[in-house]
Amino acid sequence: MTDSELQTSTVNAIQAIDLVKRYDDVEALSGVSFAVPFGSVTGLLGGNGAGKTTTIAIMLGLLLPTGGTVSVLGVDMRRRRHQALPYMNFSSPYVDLPARLTVAQNLRVYAMLYGVRRIKDRIAELADALDIAGLLDRPYGQLSAGQKTRVALAKALINEPKLLLLDEPTASLDPDTGDWIRRYIQDYQRETGATILLASHNMSEVERLCSDVLMMRAGRIVDQGAPAELITRYGRENMEQVFLDIARGNADHTFGDGTTSPVS
Repeated sequence: MTDSELQTSTVNAIQAIDLVKRYDDVEALSGVSFAVPFGSVTGLLGGNGAGKTTTIAIMLGLLLPTGGTVSVLGVDMRRRRHQALPYMNFSSPYVDLPARLTVAQNLRVYAMLYGVRRIKDRIAELADALDIAGLLDRPYGQLSAGQKTRVALAKALINEPKLLLLDEPTASLDPDTGDWIRRYIQDYQRETGATILLASHNMSEVERLCSDVLMMRAGRIVDQGAPAELITRYGRENMEQVFLDIARGNADHTFGDGTTSPVS
C-alpha cells in the first residue's frame, strides 16, 4: 500500500466500531466506537482500568478484539495489519528498550526494523532535536527515567510515522523538559501532518495538545469533544475537574439524541 493510498482510502486515521475485548469473565472493552480523523491530535483519557491500554494495544495489532472491527490508516488490523504497521509507531515510558544496548544501538535496531534509509543521519537528526546526543553511547539501562522518556520518543519517531500513539509522553520529566517535549510534538505534527492519539493523565497537556478528547470509563467511551467543549458541558474550570467527575462517576451527561452517558 502506497502513502497516497493510505491517505485517500478513508477520511479517518482510526475507525473503531463496537470493539469488545474479554479476558475470561472480565470485559475490558464493552462496545467501544470512535473515529480519529487524519491530521488530528486526539486525547484518550480515563482512570486506571478504563481500557486505554487495551484500546491502544488493539490499535497496534498486539491484541485481537473479541468482537468489533478496527481499521488503522484504512487497513483492517485483524486481517492486514502488516500493511499499516510500517507507517505507525508507539511511545511509552512504561515499556523499556533492551537495557544492555546503547541508545544508538537501540535506535539502529528499530530503524532497521522499519526499513529507514540513511539510518545514521536519521539518528543524528533525532538526537539533536531531542537533546540526547550525549546519551547515544550509554547503555539504555543506565539512563534516568526522564532520559528514557526522551529516548522512547526518539524511537517512536525513527520512521517518521503517519500515526503516532503516545502513552504519557512527558511522564517523569521536569516541567521545563516536559514543556519542551510538548512543543516538539506540536511542531512535529504541524510539519508532518501526522495523526496523534495521546493517552495522558496530564490534563494541562491535553488542553494544550488535543483538538478532540475521548473519555473512557469502565471499558466504554462515555463522552467526546474538544477540551473547551467538555469544560463548558460539565460546568467546570478545566479538564482536570472534568476528568475527576467522570473517573469518580460524579457526572451524568445527556447527549443530543436523549441518551445518557454511562458515568453514574
